[in-house]
Amino acid sequence: MKIYILIFAIICLVSCKKAEEMRFDHSANVYFDIYNGDKDSIVRTFAYNPTKAQDTVWLPVRLSGIRTDAERKFSARVDTDSSTATPGVHYEALKAQYSILPNNGLGYIPLVIYNKDKELENRSVSILIKLTGTPDLGIENPYLIRAKVVFSSKLEKPGWWDSWPLPPYSRTKHELFILVTGQTSLTTDGLDAPKNLYYIGLLTTMLNNPFNWVTKNAAKGYVIEEVTAGNTNSYYFYNKSNPSKKTLLRKNMQNGKYYFIDENGNEVI
Repeated sequence: MKIYILIFAIICLVSCKKAEEMRFDHSANVYFDIYNGDKDSIVRTFAYNPTKAQDTVWLPVRLSGIRTDAERKFSARVDTDSSTATPGVHYEALKAQYSILPNNGLGYIPLVIYNKDKELENRSVSILIKLTGTPDLGIENPYLIRAKVVFSSKLEKPGWWDSWPLPPYSRTKHELFILVTGQTSLTTDGLDAPKNLYYIGLLTTMLNNPFNWVTKNAAKGYVIEEVTAGNTNSYYFYNKSNPSKKTLLRKNMQNGKYYFIDENGNEVI
């Protein structure tokens, strides 16, 4: 019996040694570490911060293999056939290579996305990124080398909007509400009426005199400038940090008041 136990122990020892050799001799690879179930997408929106001209999405890339004392490079490319975003308009071109630092098992691709296309208020765009092999690091698993980033600056009508004196709804009015109040949502609880009506009052005051609001809130970085020099009937309202995103402010010739013009060409009231 002792002989059988000895033989079994030797077999286990040899098997473990071979498995260890295979593990350490196996070539190092990288893969995207963003998966949640079957999803490989990251979703972002500029909707709640429309003054933000750009953002960075950090895509985690994990090492499969042993760590070393040397810095190692990996690379990636945008699959333009499977992407709807346009380079230079919606995102910054990828770098030639990225690094996993010494004795580290994780690196990142910092994907810079832009909020300068007015159409992002109406539709989402996507960027499909694929890892590519380098002399340092391979891409062994074809199912873990893709990552999709979907983003827009769309706002959707929230369920609480009609519970308070805010209608009619438009995305432009919703953006102005967030800007003026700093709130992204309101409750529907009647006990919160004083607080919520206060926020709505802030919006009403701004809509009644946007010029005065810009003056009093200079630190927010908004300006109102004439669409055509010398013509005081139409202005653009925008933030200096994101001048490509402008909202039209137009004079109503019948009552002499200025109104923001929403995405449907209607006055924001």
